[in-house]
Formats: sequence, C-alpha cells, structure tokens
Amino acid sequence: MIALNLWSPHHGLSIGVVIVTAFVLGVVHGVTPDEHTWPITFSYAVGSFSARKGMRSALAFSLSFTVQRALLSELAYLGLIHLADNATYNAVIYVVVGTVMAAAAFYVLRLRCALHLHLWPPKIGTCHRPSHAHTAEWAERTPTPAMAAVHGFVAGWGLGAFALIMATVLAPAMPSAALGWLPGAAFGLGTTAVLAGAGAVIGWLIRHQRLPEQLAQRVAQEGAGWTLLIGGVLFVAGGIAGLADPPIMSSGISTGIHVHNLDQLGIGTLLVALVIVVAAVTIAGTVHQLRRLPTSEEHQPPTPPGKQTDSGPNSPEDIAAPEQAARPGRTSGTDDQKSVRDH
Repeated sequence: MIALNLWSPHHGLSIGVVIVTAFVLGVVHGVTPDEHTWPITFSYAVGSFSARKGMRSALAFSLSFTVQRALLSELAYLGLIHLADNATYNAVIYVVVGTVMAAAAFYVLRLRCALHLHLWPPKIGTCHRPSHAHTAEWAERTPTPAMAAVHGFVAGWGLGAFALIMATVLAPAMPSAALGWLPGAAFGLGTTAVLAGAGAVIGWLIRHQRLPEQLAQRVAQEGAGWTLLIGGVLFVAGGIAGLADPPIMSSGISTGIHVHNLDQLGIGTLLVALVIVVAAVTIAGTVHQLRRLPTSEEHQPPTPPGKQTDSGPNSPEDIAAPEQAARPGRTSGTDDQKSVRDH
C-alpha cells in the first residue's frame, strides 16, 4: 500500500507515486468545494435537462480543464512559468471567470428576456418575454458543451493549493520534458471522474421534477441562465474586492480540517455556497411557478383523429347545450311558447 501525502508531498517521489498522488489530489479537488469547479459545473449541469447531457457538459468542462492542467504542468517543468500563491493574480482570474459566466448567461437568457437600460434617470426596464419562449426553441438556448469547454480552460488557470503542489512538486519530479505534462493530466482526470458523475446526478434531478418535458426544459434554462448570470456577477465582485484588498483572497476562518479546500472558510467557499443557493432558489421558484399555471392546450397531447375525448351526460357538448339555447338567435323554445299563447 502506497502511503500518499496529499497535504504536502515531498520532492524525490517515483514516477508511479507522482501519478497516483496527482490523480488522488484531482479526486479530492473535485469532491471538495472548489470555486473553480463546483459553481461552473453546477451551472452548466443545471441547464442540461438530463443525466446524459449533464454528464456531457461536465465532461466537456473537466476534460478541457485537464488539458489546461497538463499544459500548466509542462510549463512548470520547463520553468517557463513562475507559480506562487499570488492573490492579485487569482483576483484577476475571478474577474475573467465571472465575465465568461455572465456571457454564457446572456446567451441562455436572450431568447426570453431583453433588459432595457436607461442611463438617465437611472432605471432598469422591464423584462420582456417573447410569445414563443415556451416552445421547443428553448432547447436551442441551453448552455452548450463548447461553452463549458471554454469555461473549463479559463477556470483552470486559477491557482489554489492543489495547482501549486502539482506545479512545484509533482511536475518537476518527472524525468524528462516528454513526461512533464503527466502530473497535470492525471490531476485533471481525477477531477473529471468526480465532476462527470456530479453533472449526471444534477441533470437527472432536473429531469425528474414531475413536470412535462417542455416545462422541465424551461426549469433547466431558468436555473442555468440565472445561476450563470448571478454567479458571474458574484465572481466579478469578488475579483474586484480582491484587487482592491488582496489579503481578502487568502484570508478565512480555520476549520481545523487537514484537507485543502476544507481547511478554511474563505472567499472561495462563500462563492460556492452563494452560487448553489442561487441555483436552488431559482429552480425551486420556477418549478413552483410552473406547477401553478393552468393547463393549456399547447401542453396537452393532440387528440388522435376520430377519438372522442369526452362522452356521457357530462360531456362538453351536453354542458354547452343550455348555454347555446339561451343565446340570441336560438329561439326554438320561445317560438313554441308563443304558439301556445296564440291558440
């Protein structure tokens, strides 16, 4: 049994131990609440509408993240990049990641919502929903795997404790430049193994909300769009705060847990919690709202030709008969009574 030091691995490890350590670190990185993976994966998986699509979005994100980590590992081995726990650098990455999240949100929400901004007097106009916002065209506005892949590559440049261990200890342990990328790739694949399963579970939960397929699609899009938008705003705000006061990026409350990402509660943990709360509230609110809507003909399956939907004394034709008899122009009953009086 290999004794792995996941907190502070030392130099001089063998190639096999390095690869295993990098992979297990990647798994821990995927399990623990990391701001560079959880909020983004959650946002894209929410809009996936199924377990298969949720896994596909998570795979696109995490495999792109793996490519970035392999590149980072190779650059670290070659000494072409200097890595340090730089608070200002991470604050800039927050701003970039938040901007990409907001851009994805505009893509998803553009179909149903157009905000009119009035500079003077300062006012945000109403949100207009086009009449076709409930149709199958909603499916064309879900977050795509390509968007998730771009986001994974961008988010991978955020440097936390795991990235520093991989780049300063594990990558330099490789015997040649031809293998310098292996620790980063193993780390990314460990994260991928976790996020792919998480994406599938989230997509499955969205799909099984006991709603018609079309309404479930709308729940997925509402949840994904607003989670990406509000999450992006939160990331940008956190990055700006970090640029204004860099110690914010590394400060936090110690938990006493000897696991990276769990050892303290800081700005990253706060961002993860806020994004998940936003997603949960959005999804719950949208599900509640849609379940209260009256059933409309466009959400009912079409009646096959020749098949009568209602029959018996309480059929719509029988119920409507007295009303039709009372309308102007339906005078058969009145004419009969007049004929009796005349005689």
